[in-house]
Amino acid sequence: MIKKEMIAMLLAGGQGSRLGVLTSKMAKPAVSFGGKYRIIDFPLSNCINSGVDTVGVLTQYQPLRLNTHIGIGISWDLDRNVGGVTVLPPYEKMDNSEWYTGTANAIYQNIDYIDSYNPEYVLILSGDHIYKMDYEVMLDFHKQNKADCTIAVMPVPMEEAKRFGIMITDDNRKITDFEEKPENPRSNLASMGIYIFNWPVLKKALHDESNQPNLDFGKHVIPYIHAKGSPMYAYEFNGYWKDVGTLNSYWEANMELIDIVPEFNLYEEYWKIYTKNDALPPQYYSSGSKIEKSIVGEGTEIYGEVYNSVIGCGVTIGKGTVIRDSIVMNNTVIGENCELNKTIVAENVVFGNGIRTGIGEEVDNETDPHIYNHGLVCIGERSEIPDNITIGKNACIFGVTDESDYDKNTLASGKTLNKAGDNR
Repeated sequence: MIKKEMIAMLLAGGQGSRLGVLTSKMAKPAVSFGGKYRIIDFPLSNCINSGVDTVGVLTQYQPLRLNTHIGIGISWDLDRNVGGVTVLPPYEKMDNSEWYTGTANAIYQNIDYIDSYNPEYVLILSGDHIYKMDYEVMLDFHKQNKADCTIAVMPVPMEEAKRFGIMITDDNRKITDFEEKPENPRSNLASMGIYIFNWPVLKKALHDESNQPNLDFGKHVIPYIHAKGSPMYAYEFNGYWKDVGTLNSYWEANMELIDIVPEFNLYEEYWKIYTKNDALPPQYYSSGSKIEKSIVGEGTEIYGEVYNSVIGCGVTIGKGTVIRDSIVMNNTVIGENCELNKTIVAENVVFGNGIRTGIGEEVDNETDPHIYNHGLVCIGERSEIPDNITIGKNACIFGVTDESDYDKNTLASGKTLNKAGDNR
């Protein structure tokens, strides 16, 4: 029988609704990041760099882009005869067919997959965080403490602790109590949503709690294991870790990549970030172009100027165009004499000539102020914008638009223009 010491289960089914139009047609882990990567590349690369060669990827919401990206795992050296990467969508069973209704329910529905590897330990990961972590070091900590469950934690400022699941520990990092988003936190050790379980312990918890609606690790499984008196430990992580769950945090994380001394370094030889590489030509910079402090993907042609920005692969930036503090994703075409300020442009967008974004006063977005804020402009994938349009701050455009969609060639700050038939 196959036996693996530890396998990973990567939860990648999330919709990521706080990323607005960026996730209207794809799961959050499939969103582009850092010019050439997608968000899921980071936990997958952590797995292979940590010696974890068996990964189940649990998909659900809009999985096509994610499935195509992962393929058979060649890019991460996860195309194995035994193990490797397996995409695990919800499937129809004899008696019923159901979606994954919670983080732990997704694992419960794949118990047979885990059992087929007969692992001692199961590593649970989220597919939507940007970080580098050696899971082998966490496993050593788990073994040394003879733990049944180890939860990765990160110290956060005390005033922010109420936003997280908080672990209370003794001097040896044994978990004595935990609180979900407490009003008055007793600790600042926030759960990162990364867990190592002894498989027999997790399996019993999943079976015993399986009738809980929306079966969840934080709400059901961990309280169940804790109530049984099982030894649970907090593994403290002090490296870079970013939950890119909002447009602003996603924008910030991209901008941090281009700092003079980046806190999160994509260029380290010993801990490479792997991704699916398409056969693209090199970048082309014309004689009049200017690029400062930016990441530019392969196959991109720049005839204008780019400052402090992250540009994806296969992008064209026209003559006389100036881009600042922005993210432009793969295969987007930006015309001539445009001006982009603090703008997130999704994949396959077409800009006409003379378009200006991020202009004017900052006003709350009229439809989704909790999503479109911090002065960012957001353009959804496959959108088209005609010539000479001015777009304000906290504005959002999604779909193929023409001149008649704009008031005097302007979309004012805080306005949403949705022509994609999508209800967000």
